[in-house]
Amino acid sequence: MSVKTSEDKYIQRDRMRYIKNSACSNLCYLGLLADVFYFVLLYRQDVHTYYYTIQIGASVVYNLIFMLAVFLASEGVKNYKKNYSIVLLVAGVMQIVRIFVMPLKALRAPTTVNGIDTTVMSGKTFTLCLVYLGVSAAALLFSAALNFIRCSALEAHLKELEQTKA
Repeated sequence: MSVKTSEDKYIQRDRMRYIKNSACSNLCYLGLLADVFYFVLLYRQDVHTYYYTIQIGASVVYNLIFMLAVFLASEGVKNYKKNYSIVLLVAGVMQIVRIFVMPLKALRAPTTVNGIDTTVMSGKTFTLCLVYLGVSAAALLFSAALNFIRCSALEAHLKELEQTKA
């Protein structure tokens, strides 16, 4: 087992100037993929006219904006931009909030299909929605935290380099 010396840490931080922050970017892509699975699962439900509302329209528009923002953030964190950590933090929190908007309401909503009373969303579908939104939120929140830590370390390293030049 090797122990990292201060020289190893210096080299690791110096390499950050030249390599992409791919771990944070890949976590963003994981968050997007889980959101796409959620999107497909929720919107393929066809339970009478429950989903034909303005709320679904707003949800689709929000989902498109969400996906564009997270993709943009994934490109930003790839280049060690600290501000994109805030975008990812907000997106991750919004994924948690989304659990209480569509899936929870659909789980509790009764409807009648061909004269049979049923719920709009089954328990299995609700659980899958929770898993997809949870994975998406966790990936985005972890990416935001990791990017913030790495950007702070890189900023400190760059300041140290400037001080040694002067």
